Amino acid sequence: MVSSSNTFSLSLILFLSFSSFFSPSQSHNKVSLELYYESLCPYSADFIVNYLPQIFQHDLLSIVDLKLVPWGNAKLKANKTFDCQHGPDECLLNTVEACAIDIWPQLDKHFAFIYCIEDLALHRKRKEWESCYEKLGLNATLVDDCYRSERGNELDLKFANETNALQPPHEYVPWVVVDGKPLLEDFENFISYICKAYQGTDAPKICTQASYLSTVREVEAKGKHSFCDMERVMSTWNKIRSTIASWTSQMNFLVAM
Repeated sequence: MVSSSNTFSLSLILFLSFSSFFSPSQSHNKVSLELYYESLCPYSADFIVNYLPQIFQHDLLSIVDLKLVPWGNAKLKANKTFDCQHGPDECLLNTVEACAIDIWPQLDKHFAFIYCIEDLALHRKRKEWESCYEKLGLNATLVDDCYRSERGNELDLKFANETNALQPPHEYVPWVVVDGKPLLEDFENFISYICKAYQGTDAPKICTQASYLSTVREVEAKGKHSFCDMERVMSTWNKIRSTIASWTSQMNFLVAM
């Protein structure tokens, strides 16, 4: 795991500082970076807090279009309702973050808010997520009205459709995609893929630095990374439910004898 020595405030300052150097004239050369995630997957939170800020620290936003999609391994049910992998709190925070993206389309606002929530989630303080409004000087009413209304549900379905339309389909989260290519288990090494995909002439220094290349080799040498596996977790839950149902059936049979 990347060192977490950078505090929330420092990371936010770095983000706001570097985001001011956006270059609209280079937008046609930008590399798309998409993160499909769920709010309470610890590995999603770790990626958002400890890895994704690198694109701000190394001025990669001058060549990157970042898109966040908070849905992950949630499952749609009848009547447009859904279950989330980590329970109702995750459903709530997925919707809250979806609303933030919709209300504050500027990356500097919605990323800072999502970063704040995920930082709290990573430190097992997810119940304190509303403190992020005050920390960032944001209007709580806008997001609260959204996630409590039909608009919040519409956004959930929008991100559900975007996630379910992925080709190939996502298998776990975080699911990181660079220019349409999923990085699979090498998602922590996303910067090297951004640098390789960039076709412009003004690549940030990080793309050519020897120290960065050595870091890439170190990351690659670690092997497989951790993630929230949709099929494995859902399969385990189905086995548990099947076992409970079987036990209940046996008990009812014994009582009836």
